[in-house]
Amino acid sequence: MKLLQRSYSALLFSSFVFSSFVWLSSCSSLDAFEKNAEIPKHEWFYNYQPEVKFAITDTVSAYNVFVTLRHTDAYAYKNIWIYLSTRQPGDTAFQKERFELTLQDQEGKWIGTGMSDIFEVRYPLFNKIRFKKAGEYSIRLQQTMRDNPLLHIMNAGIRIEKVKS
Repeated sequence: MKLLQRSYSALLFSSFVFSSFVWLSSCSSLDAFEKNAEIPKHEWFYNYQPEVKFAITDTVSAYNVFVTLRHTDAYAYKNIWIYLSTRQPGDTAFQKERFELTLQDQEGKWIGTGMSDIFEVRYPLFNKIRFKKAGEYSIRLQQTMRDNPLLHIMNAGIRIEKVKS
């Protein structure tokens, strides 16, 4: 009987600790958003355009926006050209802009973090921007290199970080 009471007490204590952790975790706000899309078979075709949707409620704070890419060391180029298409809340059409993302330094070393033959880069697109409207935004990514498909790109996505004041 004492063993059963100890088990019950231990269970109550564990539940209390877990509940407290969940409650404390929910009180802090997350100041970053990231979503990455897997590129099927690591072959990025022109017509595959991953879309990231996110909600902005704070139009006063500034944000940094990044493109995230994960590729293998077999990727054939030192850069990648992409179209970044954005749609603001209330708009029906996307606004398209072309960017060049450098993936290697001048000595031919991959930029970003790497492990074995996989590399990830966060490429800053916009620094300290303010979103003018609250609501849902959409961003589409499209590769615009000469190769179709573009081989050895594993993931593509967007990261948004609130600038700490």
